[in-house]
Amino acid sequence: MSYYYYGNENRRGGFLSQLPPVTKNLVIINVIIFVATLINENFMIGTFALFYPTSPYFHWWQVVTHMFMHGGFWHIFFNMYTLFIFGCVVERIIGSKKFLLFYFICGLGAVALHFGVQYLQMQSYMEGAALGNAAALQNIAEIKGTPTVGASGAIYGVLMGYAMLFPESRMTLLFPPVTLSAKWMVVVFAAIELLTGVTGWASGIAHFAHLGGMLIGWLMILWWRKRGVLFDQNRL
Repeated sequence: MSYYYYGNENRRGGFLSQLPPVTKNLVIINVIIFVATLINENFMIGTFALFYPTSPYFHWWQVVTHMFMHGGFWHIFFNMYTLFIFGCVVERIIGSKKFLLFYFICGLGAVALHFGVQYLQMQSYMEGAALGNAAALQNIAEIKGTPTVGASGAIYGVLMGYAMLFPESRMTLLFPPVTLSAKWMVVVFAAIELLTGVTGWASGIAHFAHLGGMLIGWLMILWWRKRGVLFDQNRL
């Protein structure tokens, strides 16, 4: 009787060993950084959170390190839950090398749009400050002194990637419990982020960073499809 020997390579290590490597390590690093932030919040925020480029607290590495920072338990919980659910799928489809590149470029795209919006705000406030407007001066100080943290920009890009790969898959929100196809879900998310970003409702959230991550994710998947290398793990 013939048989096949599969070995035990894929059965060792438990649950974590079954996760694709990039998604798994991103989650682990985010959790480690979150614990470090709980231990020494002032140092971690001041050093690794993202500040506006003209802020005295800005350092060049913050454009990357802020993606591993989070502002509280629920912030990191929902981000890591979303990364786990959608990142595993996208990474397995496009390959780990592409997924790593995809994740960080989406995160950098989020930074670019976030800074772009802040720049426009700063230009407006500086005009007011030149006229002696105290509120404008306060707004400038607030932008320079407010840190931005979170992996949301990159994760919104991952969500967009999933929706482009599986546009008809069904997704259900926790609240409200609405079920839509993935392609319409990301449209709803984008519309909400745009509306809240323009109106200023739900302040304290970098809405345009989320939109930046989604935009770059959309462009990257389109570019890889156009080149015919979306599913080729050996080419970028």
